[in-house]
Amino acid sequence: MDRRHFLAAGASLLAAPALAQAPACTQTVPNAELVKPGTLTLSVNPTLPPMQFVDGQGVLRGMRVDLGNEIARRLCLTAEHVRIEFAAMIPGMAARRWDMINTGMFYTEERQKLMWLVRYEQQAISVSVARGNPRNITKLEDLAGLRVGVEQGGFEFRRTTDMSNDLAGKGLRPLTIRAFDNFAVSFQALRAGQLDAAISIDSTGKEYDDRGEFTRAISGLYGTPINFGFRSRVLAQAVADALTAMKADGSFQALLDKFGVTAYNGPFEVVGPS
Repeated sequence: MDRRHFLAAGASLLAAPALAQAPACTQTVPNAELVKPGTLTLSVNPTLPPMQFVDGQGVLRGMRVDLGNEIARRLCLTAEHVRIEFAAMIPGMAARRWDMINTGMFYTEERQKLMWLVRYEQQAISVSVARGNPRNITKLEDLAGLRVGVEQGGFEFRRTTDMSNDLAGKGLRPLTIRAFDNFAVSFQALRAGQLDAAISIDSTGKEYDDRGEFTRAISGLYGTPINFGFRSRVLAQAVADALTAMKADGSFQALLDKFGVTAYNGPFEVVGPS
């Protein structure tokens, strides 16, 4: 091969990789709608396995973490999860500390008045007890007068208060409700014998039962949609569109099936203050 042919062949080899590169991802959400340019900042409290938790190596994992990462990828943004207690999430979003609440937040009309929401998942509440269910708890009335732990400030706390009021209305002893910073601390108290029961979501109650750590005595209470929360309506609509695309290509249902989670039975639409 003479020098001209060698140079031509070399040029061809150098050009080939460039022709094989994938097209660049185009960001559609304006940076003005984001806390950090090019970044989707999500708040999460990793205390609810298998939905959101930290593994033995300190890595953030779970269905909602995977879903948040995939949404960011489809929006051509870099996902950045901020670990924070739930009680600080709504004030923190209003203060522009993160763009999106991704922590399994239950839908309520009060929350719809405060922020933009996109419903995507269906959950309910479970009651977990010591392994083997020594008190033989099978219904809410069996909890009368017992010590029950729950995360403070959320939907679960409000429904636990409703349970207590319902028991009192039936002439039974109300619950002794102990509020904790997060669900993990509540389950630690149950493990230590400081509680008779701990309240969480169905997915977490089942996970602990499957692990053999606690028994899920009651489940399926107060079934309600789960939603993402947003300060920006523009970002909320972009996420709703990404979820719609995921549903169409089957990846959304595949992810939920992997974790045994029920999808929200409705369109991915933005609801909020207006």
